[in-house]
Amino acid sequence: MQDKTIQEPLVIAEIGCNHCGNFDTAIKMIKIASEFCKADVVKFQKRCNKELLTYDEYNNPHPNPINSFGKTYGEHREFLEFDLEQNIRLKEVCEDYNVVFSTSVWDPTSAKEIISIDPKLIKVPSAINTDRRVLDILFNEFPGQIHISLGMTTREEEIQILNHADKLNCLNRVVLYHCISGYPVENNELYLLEISRLKNLYGDKVLSIGFSGHHKGIAVDLVAYTLGAKWFERHFTLDRTQKGTDHSASLEPDGLRRLKRDLKAASVSLLSKPSEIIEVENFQRKKLKKYYEID
Repeated sequence: MQDKTIQEPLVIAEIGCNHCGNFDTAIKMIKIASEFCKADVVKFQKRCNKELLTYDEYNNPHPNPINSFGKTYGEHREFLEFDLEQNIRLKEVCEDYNVVFSTSVWDPTSAKEIISIDPKLIKVPSAINTDRRVLDILFNEFPGQIHISLGMTTREEEIQILNHADKLNCLNRVVLYHCISGYPVENNELYLLEISRLKNLYGDKVLSIGFSGHHKGIAVDLVAYTLGAKWFERHFTLDRTQKGTDHSASLEPDGLRRLKRDLKAASVSLLSKPSEIIEVENFQRKKLKKYYEID
């Protein structure tokens, strides 16, 4: 039988801003993620940039101008932003293609806007996982799953986040992600045993454990799965060489397809034997097994 600690893996294709501000590209990416890659969830990002950024952050140049879509960082972020009506349309497209729509929310206004369109899950990115304003809105006003990444987060902050969720009686709706916030991250910096730590500490308290990876390739995701991760969030792009900061840490369509395929193969293999000799072995046992008594 299957080990009860092993859960069916679910793959999130994080389109994020990898649509490069093109709404038609975003729709195309939903279709590919669903039909070709067989992803379970497609995720975008929602920001109210003038609320999120300081005056200087908004009006200064992008720190890496080669990746900028505007003269200032604010213009760059606005170029990549979809409004609420566009997010409603993206959710409808996801439903048409039988894939779950989700969004990371970066500020209180964005949290309220996305709650209004009733998604199944909302993501709290590592960068704002200690923003009490956003957490309170999600914990108090959103009935669905709340996924929280722990990149750039101290153990003390981790405990504060979870204690606050527990205080508001929604810890059982939280999916907690191990995450290393680098773009991309080398394998020797992934520290996947953190998944075991989270599983041991919180596995019976939160809804589930996830892995948000910004690494290259897909081999280590299988390790994360056997350590207890159920949710796998990977940035998704049509071309890793495109302009933008996230593309180099993303999977292209065939990479995401193979990730989903391999995780599914792993999930059906992690079983305990139902009997000492299983049916597939019986023929070979009769044909090949030599019988000796062992003292």
